[in-house]
Amino acid sequence: MPTQHSSSRAPLRQKITEAEYVVVGAGSAGCAVAGRLAAAGKSVILLEAGKNDRRNYLVTKPGMIGPLHAEPRLKKLVDWGYHTVPQQHARNRELPQPRGKVLGGSSSINGLLWVRGNRANYDAWAAEGNTGWDADSVNEAYRRVEDYEGGGSDYRGTGGPIKVMKHPRPTEASLSFQRAAAETLDVKVLDDYNGAEQEGVSTFQQSAIDGLRYSASRGYLHDQELPSLTTLTQVHVSRIVIENGRAESVEILTRQGPQTISATQEVIVSAGVFGSAQLLMLSGIGHSAHLAEHGITAIHELPVGDNLHDHMFVPTTWEMPSALHHGTAGYFGKAVLREQTVGRSILGHTVFETVGFVRTSLATDVPDLQLHVLPWAYPSPNQDAPIRHEVDPRAALTVMSSLIYPRSRGTLRLRSADPTAEPLIDFNYLAEPDDRRVLLEGVEMIREIMAAPAFDNEVKSEIHPGKAIDAEAMKDEVTNRATSIYHGVGSCRMGVDERAVVDPQLRVRGIDGLRVADASIMPSIIGGNTNAPAVMIGDRCATFILDENL
Repeated sequence: MPTQHSSSRAPLRQKITEAEYVVVGAGSAGCAVAGRLAAAGKSVILLEAGKNDRRNYLVTKPGMIGPLHAEPRLKKLVDWGYHTVPQQHARNRELPQPRGKVLGGSSSINGLLWVRGNRANYDAWAAEGNTGWDADSVNEAYRRVEDYEGGGSDYRGTGGPIKVMKHPRPTEASLSFQRAAAETLDVKVLDDYNGAEQEGVSTFQQSAIDGLRYSASRGYLHDQELPSLTTLTQVHVSRIVIENGRAESVEILTRQGPQTISATQEVIVSAGVFGSAQLLMLSGIGHSAHLAEHGITAIHELPVGDNLHDHMFVPTTWEMPSALHHGTAGYFGKAVLREQTVGRSILGHTVFETVGFVRTSLATDVPDLQLHVLPWAYPSPNQDAPIRHEVDPRAALTVMSSLIYPRSRGTLRLRSADPTAEPLIDFNYLAEPDDRRVLLEGVEMIREIMAAPAFDNEVKSEIHPGKAIDAEAMKDEVTNRATSIYHGVGSCRMGVDERAVVDPQLRVRGIDGLRVADASIMPSIIGGNTNAPAVMIGDRCATFILDENL
């Protein structure tokens, strides 16, 4: 019997108001938790505020991320449309924070880039007391999650729910960049940056195959025989009901008023870096003084919403005929027509092609700069305004200087006690001077690479930022051009000290029957894109639960 799917537009039927496990949020981690628990025969109700993604071309066709994120009318169909509060150290800009408004969450609207991070990241988590999160332990989880086209090994998995492959047809411009970066920076061209070593340049891996996005919902929910799983879409959870120190149920908003869904075993919150912290606070878990400001009675004092941090990038764009592609509406329109007729268009895979993990002068034991490379011109100077930004129509290569170990930390707080209100998101971007230094060194490193002989005069000009904005001018300009990579983490920090919201088994400290499983639990951000780690975290959560109930 396949998974049941329903929405909250009608009163909830009695048979779906209770399960052993209630999972709040069907994003990258939530789908993994729910899917694995249901596959083990546990009864699960999975609650998602967004719509079903199954037949939505915007989120099932990989290359649609280009027009999706460029056209606000399309984006609002599948994105909650969050923004940060004005960022004090970035010209008071309010930076966009896309969050998936469909099954699969942000795994349905992201760039599909499959990056585990550096093995040292996880050993650092374990060194802080997070037993079971060392590199070898999470490697086993990643191997279980993946179905890697390159085959199984000590580091890679096959047969898992998420299909992963290398970008199948990178442009000559991207391949030239790999050669030039290796030559200029004296690093390797890697076959697999998700294997034994990360440092070097390589072709990006994507969570897609055969022209189909493998979001967490595609991998764990759709077409699966999971009779004990009920998935409810368009269901907004307003609070967790906690009685005598235990999470007993969740309250949801319906047209008929609040209704309750009970968990006989546990409630797992997987609402993402913003939603999970917000829901805990709405339920009385957090800083008591902050909760009191909104008339919420504190049930348990925990540092919910602290430790918020994110990756940032500064894009540079270069005129290169061998990049082939044009970031215009007409170009994407032709690609849609080709994909729907003969196939094998640019929409069949991610728009990103090459990745690098390299060192600035501030690096310690691991590379501290990620290079994202895509064969399109990019908006300049930023994409803050909710409009369709014009891009240079020439064939161009964009290379992003990406800060992957930010020192700046911010907070997530409630805007009000209204569960449908957007929270106050303050990453405190660029508060720490070293964050700027890494980004600036990255821009100059890219300029050096783009002047390398390996390009054989393919690079015609620097479009953005442009030669007029030299290294000295960039020191000021970086606050206008640096933007989020949408990799927020840390608001429900995992640990064993007073800064922690959850313990190493992801149990909320001081509350029984309640866990958090998503990117919010990361004590520190990993070195790379965060979707694969979020799926892994969901898988680990399911393992903890199942092992405790053998």
